[in-house]
Amino acid sequence: MRHPARLGTALAAALVLAATAGCSATDTEPAAERPTASARAASFASCGRQVSFAQPPRRTVALDQTSTETLLELGLQDRMAGTANLKTKIPAQYAAAYAKVPVIAPKIATGEQLRAATPDFVVAASTDLFTKDRAGTREELDALKVPTFVSAVDCPQQNPAGKTPFELLFSDYENLGAVFGAEDRAAGLVAAQRAAVAKAGENAAKVPGGADQPTVVYLYSVFNGMPYVAGRTGLPSEMSRIVGAKNAFDDIGEDWPEVTWEEVVKRDPDFIVIGDLSERGRPGDSAAEKRAAMTAHPVVSRLAAVRDNRILEVPGIELDPSVRSVHVLGLLADGMKDLGYVR
Repeated sequence: MRHPARLGTALAAALVLAATAGCSATDTEPAAERPTASARAASFASCGRQVSFAQPPRRTVALDQTSTETLLELGLQDRMAGTANLKTKIPAQYAAAYAKVPVIAPKIATGEQLRAATPDFVVAASTDLFTKDRAGTREELDALKVPTFVSAVDCPQQNPAGKTPFELLFSDYENLGAVFGAEDRAAGLVAAQRAAVAKAGENAAKVPGGADQPTVVYLYSVFNGMPYVAGRTGLPSEMSRIVGAKNAFDDIGEDWPEVTWEEVVKRDPDFIVIGDLSERGRPGDSAAEKRAAMTAHPVVSRLAAVRDNRILEVPGIELDPSVRSVHVLGLLADGMKDLGYVR
């Protein structure tokens, strides 16, 4: 484990300078094609910390793939000074924009790597990337006048009660749009994704309610022979509610708890969703390996869902909150129709 970087005077000065001035490729980009500054300053709370901007950032660093793809979807690649922690291939629609962004770290960025990029804004999907042995704490970066942003989905307790994970994602888009003067782009994204959620929600009215709702187990990973499934606090529980199903592990208050195969058998799900993480490359990540683990297990293999192949395969990364999550929500809705759970 690496210790946090000790900022030298020159690097600290560079970070402060970048926060107030900076330069980017957008200076030569036609004004009509790039985000512009808002007429008003942007200010909002991000996971318990106030974030304020007098003008749009020019050297943003995204600490993970989720944040990177959100910024690319908003057309902000020319305002980015770095990206890190790529877990799977960048989708084709983002490839050209992604090629413009420097990769400061192939995995989780350290404090040294972040500071070398002289950011004026740092964005992450979760607070656990802002620790002393990773990119540095938000307090440390605040002291350098470098604001930080964490997805609202990672801290639901610090947001208005009753907001769904998708609503929290939409608030991320709106807040980032305000920061960069890209409000129109953000509004278009929110409208499109709201429509996708509503379309998937049409399923619920066509699925028998109450105890007859189909139950589902989301198999995210198999590590050392043990399954990791979606618990109550993960996005799949909300996806299930939208499409008229019930997550079989809703009684566990975690995102992706490790359970036993015996627990999966006990829940006896009507169908199983496999998250394919082939590109991540760890043992047990691919959909084929997960299928093999289930069919080889003497008891799991006898589950009706396995025996009758009531299994849906979806991109694993899309089961976590991101700009891609509405895609897998649509796959879930369509898959339930194919399996005959929709009237």
